[in-house]
Amino acid sequence: MVWFYTIASVLIVSVVSLIGVMTLSLGKNTLEKILILLVSFSAGTLLGDAFIHLIPESMESGNGMVSIYILCGLLLFFILEKFIHWRHCHETGCPEHSHALPSMILVGDGLHNFIDGMIIAASFLISIPVGIATTIAVLFHEIPQEIGDFGVLVHGGLSKAKALFYNFVSASTSILGAVLVLVASSYSEGVEFFLVPFAAGGFIYIATADIIPELHKHKSHKLSESFNQLTFFVAGIFVMWLLLFLE
Repeated sequence: MVWFYTIASVLIVSVVSLIGVMTLSLGKNTLEKILILLVSFSAGTLLGDAFIHLIPESMESGNGMVSIYILCGLLLFFILEKFIHWRHCHETGCPEHSHALPSMILVGDGLHNFIDGMIIAASFLISIPVGIATTIAVLFHEIPQEIGDFGVLVHGGLSKAKALFYNFVSASTSILGAVLVLVASSYSEGVEFFLVPFAAGGFIYIATADIIPELHKHKSHKLSESFNQLTFFVAGIFVMWLLLFLE
């Protein structure tokens, strides 16, 4: 069952890479309004999954190294963002990506998705509900990112068809990451007890260092827009809390 749920989850996450085609039918203003709400929701799901599911489950394992593993996750994601093309793109034209080669974007995203696959697999090894919660958190983070990456790849010179295809190939590395963890778990027990708190650290880093500052940069003169962002942020956390009832 763990294999079935894991592979099904990473396949769904991979298919989400094709959502970039939305940019072809939606106007720029409409797309930006949708993206900022999705980004807000994503921040809530990442933090909710980390603090409501991943960290408590890690603590229950009795492993005294949980805090160190969380810090390792934070540190590695910091390093990846500093030295590899990793910057998360949630806009159709990211300033950070404007001068980057499409190949660099795809390599960075491929590594990102590979780690996502490992995280999803490790979460399912803990329990099915934790795996589902983590998949949802990854999924809602991937949606705005894939839309942004598609726009950047097209801007970088790729045709729309090639941008969708290469984005999908890059996203499919999550399958390799998931299979690696599942195979490793059959030879060495307890691999999830490192990867799950490690994932929590990574999720906390992405939400607090990337997404929340991005929300603050999205200045709005309308109180209603700021309130909508807050509502979606809290909704993301609330969804993660509701998933506790699956356990």
